[in-house]
Amino acid sequence: MFELVKSATFDTWFGSLRDVCARARIAARIDYGPGYRVYFMQRGAVFVVMLAGGDKRTQRIDIKTAQRVAAEWERGS
Repeated sequence: MFELVKSATFDTWFGSLRDVCARARIAARIDYGPGYRVYFMQRGAVFVVMLAGGDKRTQRIDIKTAQRVAAEWERGS
């Protein structure tokens, strides 16, 4: 079993989604979405940390954001 821990960056992105159906589907099944990307890392067998999210249009920036957030989490542990 995994514990889901979301970063503030992910929460901000998720909260800004205007598509209510997409929000519901992402919440129900975090990897769903036509064109939505959700970035995470696994810490051992316990934590899945939601780093950032976006869509195909913002993918390059989102990947860099996820990498930055991941590095911040690693430094903080």
